[in-house]
Amino acid sequence: MASMNVKVLGKTHVKPSKIIGKRECQLVTFDLPYLAFYYNQKLLFYKLDKKGENGFKEVVEKLKEGLRVVLEDFYQLSGRLGKDEEDGVFRVEYDDDDDEGMDGVEVVEAVADQISVEDLTDEEGTSSFKELLPYNGVLNLEGLHRPLLAVQLTKLKDGLAMGCAFNHAILDGTSTWHFMSAWAQVCSGSPATTVPPFLERTKARNTRVKLNLSIPLDPHASSNGESKPDPESNGHEKPDPPQLRERVFKFSESAIDKIKSKVNASLPSDGSKPFSTFQSLAVHVWRHVTHARNLKPEDITVFTVFADCRKRVDPPMPDSYFGNLIQAIFTGTAVGLLSAHPPEFGASLIQKAIEAHDAKAIDSRNKEWEAAPKIFQWKDAGVNCVAVGSSPRFKVYDVDFGFGKPESVRSGSNNRFDGMVYLYPGKIGGRSIDVEISLEAGAMERLEKDKEFLMEV
Repeated sequence: MASMNVKVLGKTHVKPSKIIGKRECQLVTFDLPYLAFYYNQKLLFYKLDKKGENGFKEVVEKLKEGLRVVLEDFYQLSGRLGKDEEDGVFRVEYDDDDDEGMDGVEVVEAVADQISVEDLTDEEGTSSFKELLPYNGVLNLEGLHRPLLAVQLTKLKDGLAMGCAFNHAILDGTSTWHFMSAWAQVCSGSPATTVPPFLERTKARNTRVKLNLSIPLDPHASSNGESKPDPESNGHEKPDPPQLRERVFKFSESAIDKIKSKVNASLPSDGSKPFSTFQSLAVHVWRHVTHARNLKPEDITVFTVFADCRKRVDPPMPDSYFGNLIQAIFTGTAVGLLSAHPPEFGASLIQKAIEAHDAKAIDSRNKEWEAAPKIFQWKDAGVNCVAVGSSPRFKVYDVDFGFGKPESVRSGSNNRFDGMVYLYPGKIGGRSIDVEISLEAGAMERLEKDKEFLMEV
């Protein structure tokens, strides 16, 4: 699909429906490393019964009205980044009386009525989805000048594409889907079961970190917000990155059970802790992606997971904590060792790394970072890596705005690199899991032919 011929109809800014006042909230150590990531994009496709322009307008107005209501609690998403120029501390700012008209969630209305929902639920990559998503290639640091959340509502032939771009410096995946669930509940009129967000970030960490960061804004950014500033380019040309392909691999409940059973089959009877579903699937993906890359036995491969730390920190934070409360956990080994040993070898490496990341380790990581702040780039996850984000625990298929559950949920093209993996619950339910993988094109072709990876009988 070369182009969807998306036509933008208009753009508005949506603010909370009640007076919030002037609010500020300091970004903390868990937030700051993601300033040089890109906006985190999510794309949901819905079938709509109502046909024609009027039906779409009704849906858009309903979504905007629900957004105004839910932003009363989640008002930080309708603010922007601020920075104390004296001490370099970043914060989220919101002001009802913003003179520059910058505050509010950006909502773009668009139409691509030659495209059906079915055309977009393919298992292939997200590069063709770019026209349905706002803020392609926009760094989180640009939240100093842009809304922190942008939503594009695109009318399709028989449905709606909802493309969202969240500033990753102010929230992680848990907070993202907390907000989406709350918004959907308001719109659908279902009883409010979503807990309000816990907004006191400094309860998790209260160290003021000075950062001297600035980026040149691209004056040629397109109307949908695309720009690609590179804070490290220094005017020099960089080699082209490898050509990537993205694909969703759908693992049924029975396939997940087989993967887990195989990894746990040789578990010693000494009371060793069984490997979880996540650890079992993670090592399955890690081993087969590594094999597909045709690496040398002596090459090092790294596994990375962005782990939720809400229950790991001391004191623990509530699930409703709004912000980033994740840290990257790394483990690695030689390719030859990972391949030659049975899968429980790699699963054990992952399990030990995750279990070792307790409150003490988190505090140590924070202190180390605060002493010498390093702003990550999205590609810093490790050499020959498999890096896992998102979670099959996020109830993405329960996000029903009153016109049914999504037909498909995907990640956008931002923050992708060779080896990035997003996990989602399978649409078919149960313990099924969808695995969205980005890989160099040649490795992806080999992975697609790997029957053991695909769990084909």
